[in-house]
Amino acid sequence: MKSTVKNSNPVLKTIAVAATAAVLLAGSPVSSFAGTVSNSKTINYGPESAVSVQYIGADEKMFEFKIQFENPTAQKFTLIVKNDDGDVVFSKEYNDIHFEKTIKLMREGNEMENIRPTFAISAGTKLVQRSFAIERKVTENVTVTKL
Repeated sequence: MKSTVKNSNPVLKTIAVAATAAVLLAGSPVSSFAGTVSNSKTINYGPESAVSVQYIGADEKMFEFKIQFENPTAQKFTLIVKNDDGDVVFSKEYNDIHFEKTIKLMREGNEMENIRPTFAISAGTKLVQRSFAIERKVTENVTVTKL
């Protein structure tokens, strides 16, 4: 049996081409949106979740803090410590994969002392800061006995 194709209606041909184009265009934004979502997960996972600063304690001369930073790509980063006034009291570059450092801040020697240090890690275009407010009060118990 011989197959023959008749010349079809130009209006139907135009509708078929338009419908095919619409389907292809409608599918494109969905594909690009899915790519954007997966990239945003990568952007959100960064230095913010990898930085830990803990107050260890104090003695007569210093306050101690422990800083930890997980840097799996060994990217160069800067540790910055600022005092109450925002002045930089410590700044140094590192590129450790598992960074851990104890920072000791000098005390002024007052019985009542409040400090507000800020610790920052700058890695690439990201800056992560952790601020603390430490209020120290010393109380004295006095016992009087009659001899």
